[in-house]
Amino acid sequence: MQCPMDTAASGTSPVMQFHSNADESTSHSSPLATLIERSQRHCYGDGIPGEFPLAATCTFFSKPANFAPNFALSLPELAAFDTCQKRTMFKLMKQEDQECLKQRCGGSWKHVLKYILVREKNGSRVIAGPGHSIVITSNGDVYSFGANCSGQLGLGDSEDRFRPCIIRSLQGIRITQAAVGSRWTMLVSDTGSVYAFGKDNFRGAELVDDAPIQITTPKVVESLKGVFVVQAAIGGYFSAVLSREGRVYTFSWGKAERLGHSSDPSDVEPRLLSGLEDVPVAYISAGNCYLLMLAYQPNGMSVYSVGCGLGGKLGHGCKTNKGMPKLIEQFQSLSFKPISIAAGTWHAAALGADGRVCTWGWGHTGCLGHGDEEYKAVPTVVEGLRNVKAVHLSTGEYTTFVVAENGDVYSFGSGESLLFQEDDEAEEGPDFSTPSIVSSLKALNKKVVQISPTNASYWLNSEMGHPHTFAVMDSGDLCAFGGGIRGQLGVKLLEGVEKVSVPMHVPIGLN
Repeated sequence: MQCPMDTAASGTSPVMQFHSNADESTSHSSPLATLIERSQRHCYGDGIPGEFPLAATCTFFSKPANFAPNFALSLPELAAFDTCQKRTMFKLMKQEDQECLKQRCGGSWKHVLKYILVREKNGSRVIAGPGHSIVITSNGDVYSFGANCSGQLGLGDSEDRFRPCIIRSLQGIRITQAAVGSRWTMLVSDTGSVYAFGKDNFRGAELVDDAPIQITTPKVVESLKGVFVVQAAIGGYFSAVLSREGRVYTFSWGKAERLGHSSDPSDVEPRLLSGLEDVPVAYISAGNCYLLMLAYQPNGMSVYSVGCGLGGKLGHGCKTNKGMPKLIEQFQSLSFKPISIAAGTWHAAALGADGRVCTWGWGHTGCLGHGDEEYKAVPTVVEGLRNVKAVHLSTGEYTTFVVAENGDVYSFGSGESLLFQEDDEAEEGPDFSTPSIVSSLKALNKKVVQISPTNASYWLNSEMGHPHTFAVMDSGDLCAFGGGIRGQLGVKLLEGVEKVSVPMHVPIGLN
């Protein structure tokens, strides 16, 4: 069979050959007739030629493709393959590796494309870390601002920044994703390289050497050079990366096999997380001491968890630790098809294909949205959002944000990160245990598409100030609120002011 990646040896632009409907009669015994018949069957199925069952938007149908035609594939398959080719992570793969990925995803290029899109839709280009912030523009430039005591801004020094500053040493390198931890930053390029800077430690805030090495400019993580990385995540005790093939690697915190391996906690070499060999993971999300994984399957996504189970945050109906990834089975009982996950510091949330939201784990300050502070050991639907079609969610330490289809933002949990004006004369404090619209964002009259709160333990990072949050608008504008004493809001606050409850414009455009 002709390789779909082969191009004409002459070097000329390949000519697109369309699936044709032959008007002239041909012998069914001839190779051409067989080819045409098969082409029509792939295009139209049992329908009438000319009645296309698929509406697709793809340059494949309007411009010459970058590969020779393959009549063994249907038009949807060819369009999906062509769209995959637009992604650098896929284009740089060898043909045999592409075929291997196709088989891991269910044997279809459409499934491969869906697998890629899961990560793209879940990712965020704006990260609110504990004390510092990272923003990635649409062309791959990186801006950093806030606390810089360990060089975590990547600007070549250790001075705090109160305005977004571009990391010039990365110019010419297209960055696609970032992860931020305590005094530590990891960036992923479109060619699969991982750059890290800040305190030289993959182990998070709670496992710090007496005098860790500080890296003030982005440095390639040499131990990952053999892995094409598409995403990085940083927890409180560990770091993790996801390869383009859907495999998960973890750094550190292997004691008692908490992350699938039993290496010493000081070990900072990437270790393949076993137990998911036949399941391609499309997206990962790290909490303080646990990891969630959104796995792609042709019949729908599934969620696996591993790590510390205290508070029920692994979602298995118990509070025990899991050293190997385990499928969260409750979603099937709820007829809930997860499409997005968010591992908060101590609690977790998931978004369903139908717009429902589930939460589980520790319920302190009402961060689960169920009207109380009780923990939930299995994913539980947030009833207060029954009439809301959610399209995005995010979690912080004890905070949950949900963005509705119309751009409204709902929040529940710790008032420390939320935009509520507390009434000093009220006998009781405000109730954050059920979803409420964030009125201060609604007053901006701009459609919010994404929320990114600080997701780290406050007591371990108290010198960085209060948690902060970013709101991304569909226009590409960026607003911030919360703690800002170290410059993490992208603006310098007035003397004596530690945090703001009204969204402030950040002087940087994402588009």
